[in-house]
Amino acid sequence: MLVAVNFKGVDVAMEFTKMHGLGNDFIVVFGEQELPANASDLAIQLCNRFFGIGADGLVYILPSVRGDFMMRIMNSDGSEAEQCGNAIRCVSKYVYDHGLVNSEQIVIETIGAGEQKVTLNVEDGVVVTVTVDMGEPILSGPQIPVAIDAEPVMDRSIEAEGTEFKFTAVSMGNPHCVIYVEDAVSFDLATWGPKLEVHPLFPRKVNVEFATVLDRGRVDMRVWERGAGPTLACGTGACATLVSSVLNGLTDRSAWISLKGGDLFIEWNEQDNHVYMTGPAEVAYTGTVLL
Repeated sequence: MLVAVNFKGVDVAMEFTKMHGLGNDFIVVFGEQELPANASDLAIQLCNRFFGIGADGLVYILPSVRGDFMMRIMNSDGSEAEQCGNAIRCVSKYVYDHGLVNSEQIVIETIGAGEQKVTLNVEDGVVVTVTVDMGEPILSGPQIPVAIDAEPVMDRSIEAEGTEFKFTAVSMGNPHCVIYVEDAVSFDLATWGPKLEVHPLFPRKVNVEFATVLDRGRVDMRVWERGAGPTLACGTGACATLVSSVLNGLTDRSAWISLKGGDLFIEWNEQDNHVYMTGPAEVAYTGTVLL
């Protein structure tokens, strides 16, 4: 499906592809040589679900000297995300399906996790699922960053408006705070997510995951993303949840993480200490926006 959108009546056209990973949706743009100077403003404008195209983020596929392509992600509030697991799957599908790479093993560069190796599962010439080497989890408090000098930062107290939670902190190239609750699916995300996102323990703010372990191979999780709010899925959040669950002795080293938009399979490999994420990526439609 092709959609044309005109915001200001000015004939500056930008082609885009609307994509999503388990409902975590992005406006994907290819063809720029570098991140536009107004990328932050564009993200706020275009990601608005009432007055724009609507998305959790604006993603640019750019040239890279260290990988096949570089990915830059602007959140819907205009801030830049260091990394995004669902977006990297979308980018990987885009470049393969458009013939920009011909290998099923590619490398995507991000500002938070460097060069990430990606394996594409292709059926009838089209990418169906993507496995991403998300790298080694960062467990040192100052590097996550969280204002606790420990490694790992596990089962620590955090308080918001008089309510205490226990959290484990993990970075997957971006900071995460994993909190175990009785029922993640019905948890009051809208109340506690925004309060914990800006908690002073996290100097660069934080993504907040509320998780419920169902068994050693499956975890329910709901996420409040830094700079985007509640989303249907978060790939790095799923990875952080698995790492946290292993550290706390709650799951095996591989498990399904069930998000509102669907399931991701996450493995924390004991041999290389890397986390591997497998999940789908899909195209919703393509369009042209006049800026």
